[in-house]
Amino acid sequence: MQLIGMLDSPYVRRVAISMRLMEIPFEHRSVSVFRHFDRFRSINPVVKAPTLVFDDGVTLMDSTLILDWLETQVPAERRLMPAFAPDRREALRLIGLSLAACEKCVALVYEREQRPAEKRHQPWHDRALGQALAAFSALEDAAGNARPWLQGAGPNAADIAAAVAWRFGQHYNRERVPAGKFPALVRFSAQAEALPAFQETPPA
Repeated sequence: MQLIGMLDSPYVRRVAISMRLMEIPFEHRSVSVFRHFDRFRSINPVVKAPTLVFDDGVTLMDSTLILDWLETQVPAERRLMPAFAPDRREALRLIGLSLAACEKCVALVYEREQRPAEKRHQPWHDRALGQALAAFSALEDAAGNARPWLQGAGPNAADIAAAVAWRFGQHYNRERVPAGKFPALVRFSAQAEALPAFQETPPA
């Protein structure tokens, strides 16, 4: 299998880390949806990262859908999603918050780097930032209760999503998402980033 996309995308990095933790072998190809648009389009005409390419040529896209399929390909002890409620519901809640934070942080980056300055709309920017901060605030509460991970003794899918979201937010929106307001997430991120699966997949 080949994982297509840049690791500075939180969605690509989420899949890459998960595959390492689930011990699923794959080849990572750093193809940018911006700088390598035509090359990416030759792999997936939709040009969406991450794209997972199987040995038979079939492609999957969207990090959540890719991970949903991968969970069915490993034994139970290597799966990252809790199997039963209420733990599964809580994992989904935390992942939803993490993906919302990613989505709004990506929107802020696009607004700043892709939209011409004369066409930027400050109220829209402020709304997206407020949504990102709300998501991080909820994750801060969860990280403050980590034991040592969000749902117990070992990292799971929620931990990966939250840690990747925080690192992405700090990488691109550090001034807008001040670390000083989220001390628990800072500690939690350092714990996650110390894992080999994270260290082997640093943001590009």
